[in-house]
Amino acid sequence: MTANFLIGLREGLEATLIVVLLMAYLTKSGRRALLPRLWAGVGLAVAVSAAFGALLTFGPRGLTFEAQEAIGGGLSIVAVALVTWMVFWMARTARTLGSELRSRVDGVADGAAWGLVLVAALAVGREGLETALFLWAAAQATGSSTEPLTGALLGLAVAAGLGFLLHRGVLKVNLARFFTWTGAALVVIAGGVLAYGIHDLQEAGILPGLHALAFDVSTAVPPSSWYGTLLKGTLNFSPATTWLEAGAWVLYVLPVMFLYLRSNLPSTRSRTTAASPAAAAS
Repeated sequence: MTANFLIGLREGLEATLIVVLLMAYLTKSGRRALLPRLWAGVGLAVAVSAAFGALLTFGPRGLTFEAQEAIGGGLSIVAVALVTWMVFWMARTARTLGSELRSRVDGVADGAAWGLVLVAALAVGREGLETALFLWAAAQATGSSTEPLTGALLGLAVAAGLGFLLHRGVLKVNLARFFTWTGAALVVIAGGVLAYGIHDLQEAGILPGLHALAFDVSTAVPPSSWYGTLLKGTLNFSPATTWLEAGAWVLYVLPVMFLYLRSNLPSTRSRTTAASPAAAAS
């Protein structure tokens, strides 16, 4: 649940900041009449993301066990690739995100009515589709239950609340530092999702080594225990891990974490300005 809360919080806050930036710019530039188009685009993005999540959840049912595992493993690996791209992209473009969005708005504001709808839908929809896929993969890794969805919804609700407070100027947050450390946490979570995806592909018979265990600590860390559940829910830790799963985790987490922290920590120290979307859009 904790991992899904973090995913919902980070991804939700990214989408919320985009909406807040667009709202602030339309208001400051005297285009409040275009706000309904903005919200129409946001609504379209949410609907498409929800439909995609429903397709992921209910689509594979009725297939053979091997087919379900193959689809689940493949989508988990795709989710890991997307979240890896996302954390690096956000770190690289955070400083220019506002200016890019403003230029897009200027390009379509005086054109067809659907132009701004499309800008909002694409900007928010990208985050929504990534969130739906990664949450689905994380939920598959921790087992089917309502806890992943609950955690994600709580994270999205907190993100929406923070976005509202930022828009009203009540709250100031060092977003550079927030995204740096949540990005590092997501790298670890993604490593667990990758390992689970590898396990799915092993169960589907696509990859070998299903019974070649690197370690089995099920006696010391029973999956049904509270600490086993906590490790599974936060780090996707499996007490019985194959060599291929362990190797994939190490080969992903260590180099990606090294590159991510090396590219973000120096810039994080140099940024001391608390991010305020409304101020940035003015």
